Amino acid sequence: MGLRLPNVRHPAAIDAGLITLAAAEMVLHADPNWPVAETLTGSIAVLALLLRRRHCYLAFFLTLPALLVSPVTFPSLIALYTVARHARDRRVVALCATAVVAANAIPWPLGSYSDGSRDALITVLYSILLGAAPAFLGQLVQARADLSARLREIVEAREHSQELLAQTVLARERARLAREMHDVVSHQVSLIAVQAAALQVTANPQDEAAARTIRELAVKTLDELRHMINLLRASASCTTPLAPQPTLTDLRALVTDSGIDATLHGELPGCLDIAAQRAVYRTVQEGLTNVRKHAPGARVTVELWQDSNLMGVTVANGPSARQALSLPGAQHGLIGLRERAELLHGTLNTERVGDGGFRIRLSLPVTK
Repeated sequence: MGLRLPNVRHPAAIDAGLITLAAAEMVLHADPNWPVAETLTGSIAVLALLLRRRHCYLAFFLTLPALLVSPVTFPSLIALYTVARHARDRRVVALCATAVVAANAIPWPLGSYSDGSRDALITVLYSILLGAAPAFLGQLVQARADLSARLREIVEAREHSQELLAQTVLARERARLAREMHDVVSHQVSLIAVQAAALQVTANPQDEAAARTIRELAVKTLDELRHMINLLRASASCTTPLAPQPTLTDLRALVTDSGIDATLHGELPGCLDIAAQRAVYRTVQEGLTNVRKHAPGARVTVELWQDSNLMGVTVANGPSARQALSLPGAQHGLIGLRERAELLHGTLNTERVGDGGFRIRLSLPVTK
C-alpha cells in the first residue's frame, strides 16, 4: 500500500504553503537589530494572509506597511495576486498594483537615496515589475477561470440542445405512429366491425354469436386504439413528414375493397408528388371509413379533379340507408387530414350536403 499524498489543490493546503513561504522569508531576513516596527508589521503581514480569501482587500492593506518599512515582500505580492484574481474592476487592480509599487519604491528611512540616482532608478523599475507580475498573473487566472466556466456553459447548452433534438425526433415519430395507427389500423379494424355487424344480421343462429363476438372485440379494439392515439398525440407537438407508402395506384383497390357502394371518377397525373399522392389516398380512406361508421348504406362518389392552379379529390356521400353503428371516434382523422393539407400548402374543407349527406374536399396547389 503506497503512501497517499495530500491534495495540494485544497484551499487549506495552499494557504498553509503560502503562509509558510512568507514566514520563511521573514525568518531569512530577520535581524536581531530590527526595529520593533519592522518585526510587528512583518508579523501582521504574514498573519493577514489568513484573511485573503474572505477579506482580500483588508488582507492587502495590512501587508502594505511591511512592504514599506521592511524587506518582507511575499505577503504583499500574494495579497495583490488574490485581489487581481477576484476583482472585476481593472481600475481597482491597477490601484492596488500602484500601491505595491509605491510602497516598495519609497525609501525607508526616507531619503536613503537621492533623487535621480542610479539606485533610485533600479529600485523603481524593480518595484514596477514587482507590482505588475502578481497583478497580471491574477488577471490571467481569472480570465482562465471565466473561459473554463464559459466552456462548461457551452457544453451544457450543447447537451441540452442535443436532448431537445432527440425529444423532437421522438415526438415526430410518435406523431407519425399515431397517424399511421389511425389511418391504417383503425381503418382495417372498423371495416372488420362493419362486416361483423352485417354478418350478425344475415347469419344463421349458430354463427350469430360468433359474429357478435367479433364485432364487440373490434369495437373494444377501436376504443383502445383511440386512447393510444390520444396518448401519442399528447406527447408529440410537432408535425411529421409524410412517409411515401400508399400511392394513386392503390386508390382504385381501396375504393373497390371498401365494402360499400362507392365509385371512382377522374384521374390525376401520375407524376404527382409522392406526398400529395399519399394525402389524396388518406383523404379517400378517411372518407370511406366515416361513411361506414356514420352513414352505413350510403352511396359514395370519389372524384379526382384538376384545374389550372389546383388539384385534389372530393369524397361525397348521400344520406344513411340504415341506423349507424355505435363506434368510438375522436375526429382525429379530419385533424390529421388538415395537417397533411397544410404541410402541402393546401386546404381541406368539410360540409354537410343535401339531406344527411357529407362532403370532404382536398385542394392542393399544382406543382409545375
